[in-house]
Amino acid sequence: MGESRQELLTWLNQLLSLNLTKVEQCGTGAPLCQVYDSIFLDVPMTRVKFNVNSEYMYIQNFKVLQNTFAKHKIDHPVPVESLVKCKMQDNLEFLQFTKRFWDQNFPGIEYDPVARRKASGAPTGGGVGGGASASLRTSTSSKPASTPAARRPITSNSAAARAPRAGSAAGGSVAQTAALKQENDQLKETVEGLERERDFYFNKLRDIELLMQEVVENNPALEQEENGLVPRCQAILYSTEEGFEIPEAEEGGVVAGDAVAEEETF
Repeated sequence: MGESRQELLTWLNQLLSLNLTKVEQCGTGAPLCQVYDSIFLDVPMTRVKFNVNSEYMYIQNFKVLQNTFAKHKIDHPVPVESLVKCKMQDNLEFLQFTKRFWDQNFPGIEYDPVARRKASGAPTGGGVGGGASASLRTSTSSKPASTPAARRPITSNSAAARAPRAGSAAGGSVAQTAALKQENDQLKETVEGLERERDFYFNKLRDIELLMQEVVENNPALEQEENGLVPRCQAILYSTEEGFEIPEAEEGGVVAGDAVAEEETF
């Protein structure tokens, strides 16, 4: 019988210096990638994204994990479609396997999880907790009450007192800019991935279309068969959805390659 959820979470948080609260959070793929990195030390952690919240990005993390399995010949399936749904049972079973594999193969070295994932934009600690709020409350409660004696005319010292606040505001602006830049980079990476995926499936459909045209040219009767394979495939290839219209060819004709080139030009 495998470890319980709580035992697994405790082990995972201690190993990776994280603060996971649910087994389902392993469905992002990122913690699992780093567990195997603690064994092999060759997982490309710069490609593993922790701060993501879409199935597409989860799949990218699991691709890294699948490559690691293939590289080290780990004969165990990675059920990506099930894991990225972040369901408890699927992730629990895979995490139990991962823990058994780690117990058998961890080399016992000193592993620094924070340093390994720093380049990936991942959280570097186990969570902020209540520390920041407590600090704010302490500074507020320790502030002395204003008295008539304390109220004095504004002097040149007030300019010096304002300087740290200005520096603090500037620091906050820099941090905000860095966070926005990181978010923008992640969005850009997501868009590039979606474009690659779009081109991949478009090229497959185009190859199928050309193959169907070749078959029909060799045997035109196939296109006339009711409920035949060729008409059914053509119906799928050329079907549209509501609100989508195939653009009419310009007068004089536009070849398919030119149309694709124009469509992909931004």
